[in-house]
Formats: sequence, structure tokens, C-alpha cells
Amino acid sequence: MTDDGNNRSVYDLAAMDPQSLLIDRQGMEEQDLALIGQLMTALGRLRDAENRLSEASLRYMKLNRNDMRALQYLIAMSNRDELATPRDIANHLNISTASTTKLLDRLEKGGHVTREPHPTDRRALAISITPETHQAALNTVGKQQARRFHAAARLSREEREVVIRFLNDMTQEIMVGVESWTDG
Repeated sequence: MTDDGNNRSVYDLAAMDPQSLLIDRQGMEEQDLALIGQLMTALGRLRDAENRLSEASLRYMKLNRNDMRALQYLIAMSNRDELATPRDIANHLNISTASTTKLLDRLEKGGHVTREPHPTDRRALAISITPETHQAALNTVGKQQARRFHAAARLSREEREVVIRFLNDMTQEIMVGVESWTDG
């Protein structure tokens, strides 16, 4: 969150770009720059909190990130009354079918998922999360994740629209950066 005892953020412009090499600040008022710094600091704290929550849930469930992401996907599919196949999981996680097989082997051995013949496609398997793992996920990670709803519910409709627009815009800016690294 901070880089020293003076509550100075590591995310604000003074710490990240003191010589204005990355961001042109001409025409911006100090108050606006300060508020943007506070916003970047708040986003950094959110990222830190999400990382801590993720790490705690992984330790509690004794899983790795892809295992947990697979279980979250299976919960969502179950909530929609849709079947999940190994191919669906591979596509969702953007991993190979071989990696998916290893992941499912681990999850099945741990009692987290079951594999059954697909009811309409003889070539496929239907993957389901076990009731025990589903309940454990709801009681831990699910309850923590649901707290985000309360923060969003406290905003007015207009505030939510601004936050949505901001987060979508920030996501787009980040993806432009990611694509520039991967295109070269």
C-alpha cells in the first residue's frame, strides 16, 4: 500500500513518474493530479486486498489458481443449470487439453469434481463440482466475494455508471498495453 512511514503511495505520479516521462501533466491542476493519485492508490489497495483474498482462499481450499478458477467456472455453470465439459474448462482457462486432464485428475482425486458421461454427447464427459466443495466455496470465497455487492449497492445509479465506464476504460487501456507487448 505504502512505501514508507509517511503514508506516501507507491502508486501516485510522484512515485511512478516523477520526471513526467510517461504522463504529460501540462494543463492539469495539482488538485486533479492529487485526486488521480488517490484513485491509483485506491486501485492498488483493491488489487492488494484481492490478492490477499485469493491467496487465503487458495490456502484454505488447498488448490492452485487454475484449480480455483475451474471450480468457480463449474459453480457458475451449475448455477445456470448448464453442463461443463473438459473442453469448456480448457477454453475458459485458456489451457491445453492435456493440462485440463491433469487439472481434472487432481480435482477428482481431491474430491472436488466428478466426471460422468455427457447425457447428449457420447464422446464427451460432463464435469460437476461436488456438493461438499461447492458448499465450502460458498462458505468461504463466495461470502467474501459477495461483500463487493454491498459496496456497489451503496452507490447511486449514476455513480455505478461512472465506475463501470471508468473500469471498462481502464481495462481497455491495460489490454492495449498487453497487446503491444505480445504483438512484438
